[in-house]
Amino acid sequence: MTSPLQITHRPEIGRFETHVEGLCCEADYRLDGDIVRMTHTGVPPALEGRGIAAALVKEALTWAQSQGYKVDPICSYVAVYIRRHPEWQGLLA
Repeated sequence: MTSPLQITHRPEIGRFETHVEGLCCEADYRLDGDIVRMTHTGVPPALEGRGIAAALVKEALTWAQSQGYKVDPICSYVAVYIRRHPEWQGLLA
């Protein structure tokens, strides 16, 4: 990415999102008590491979940590991200 992403947290719909080249990229979650269930990460094919999904997941995990929540990585991408970044494994529900 040549410029930093502007990621918006939209808690009313359980989503972290950013717009790149007019396309929406998202990381969706469902709050279940004190557990954030990360349900879906989506980046349009034209934008894949730019680190956008990773930035969205990192933002979501940072938020969850700041709120004292645990994370249930239902989304396979989130599960792989946490496995590859051991600093987040303490957040696992």
